[in-house]
Amino acid sequence: MLKGKKIVVGISGGIAAYKVCDVISRLFQDGAEVRVVLTDSAQRFITPLTVATLSRHPAYTDDDFWDSHRPRPVHIELGEWADLILLAPLTANTLAKLSLGLADTLLCNIILASTCPVLVAPAMNTDMWQQFSVQANWRKLQQDHRYYVLSPNSGLLACDRRGKGRMAEPVEIVRATQSLIHSRGRADLKDIKILISAGGTREHFDSVRFIGNPSTGKMGLAIATASVYRGASVTMVHAPIESRLLENLPEIVRFPVVSAAEMEAQMLQQAADFDWIIMCAAVGDVRSMTSHDYKLPKAELPQFLELESIPDIAAQLGQQKLSHQKLIGFAAQTGELTAPAVEKLKRKKLDAIAANSIDKPGTGFASETNELIFIDKQGRKATIPSASKLAIAHHLLDFIKQL
Repeated sequence: MLKGKKIVVGISGGIAAYKVCDVISRLFQDGAEVRVVLTDSAQRFITPLTVATLSRHPAYTDDDFWDSHRPRPVHIELGEWADLILLAPLTANTLAKLSLGLADTLLCNIILASTCPVLVAPAMNTDMWQQFSVQANWRKLQQDHRYYVLSPNSGLLACDRRGKGRMAEPVEIVRATQSLIHSRGRADLKDIKILISAGGTREHFDSVRFIGNPSTGKMGLAIATASVYRGASVTMVHAPIESRLLENLPEIVRFPVVSAAEMEAQMLQQAADFDWIIMCAAVGDVRSMTSHDYKLPKAELPQFLELESIPDIAAQLGQQKLSHQKLIGFAAQTGELTAPAVEKLKRKKLDAIAANSIDKPGTGFASETNELIFIDKQGRKATIPSASKLAIAHHLLDFIKQL
């Protein structure tokens, strides 16, 4: 997602500076051109050599700011060069300077000499973070349309306190960077409420055995994450998803369910409150007509299961959809993609459908990448070649915006 994009990473003096090394490495591996700027205090935690090695480019310090041998001031060059500026960790000191527009360091001057989006990830002691003055500066910074914020997490801090103040994790920072680059720093989904279903439902016929599918929920999580970073208010109803995939998510309201019936109840109950409804879940098609709330002994397992069809949630939502709402479905297919997807689009009264192959390497269930064909009810199509699921999610959101 970041191939060829130009990112300035500004590091100020805090113990969380060591975590930014992982961020720099990830950005470079994602194809970005990275230039790292260290404040004087940051160099007490990590060295210019470290970040230069990771970014494959010499680091910048305040010594470069005062270098009279440069043909143009370095803060002007970097400010004009950057597609995005990332500040991590953002300390209380640098936060105060930014909120007042001060320019006594190379880093602050680069920001003032630029017009690109600025992503900030604060890190500090809990008591410092909660100070009235720090919170006032934090609120003031967010009033500037250029700044996008990753609020600190709660947990064990370097001072042995537990509380709010931990810098966002590298994976969060990279996701936010990718999203801001894609949207060019615009919160273009602000005031849009999105309801997303995700994961694979399970139809138990005893307490441990069920009919299910291999869906991991990764695509739904990617859509939810991309939506939040673009300003949307997101609620997700999801079938069982591995706990590790639910870590480090942005602000998403989640309703965990297990069966199709539970997902149906939640989706139908909440649907009227949302602008966009995206049915990404792999909902089961059949369930056993009998079930037990205990584990059946192996000797008592039925030789045949009598099955019944599960009501189609997307089709029900299509019947009750309000005039302002957009309903998007997914079609996971083997073989031919387009014809079955178009049939589902019409039958379920969807506004658009995303069709993806599940019999190709690197696509479908459990993969980190995907490729989709988007089709709307007017017959317009867009094909997205293989990309990360977060990138695919952003392209899907772009397509829905145009409906």
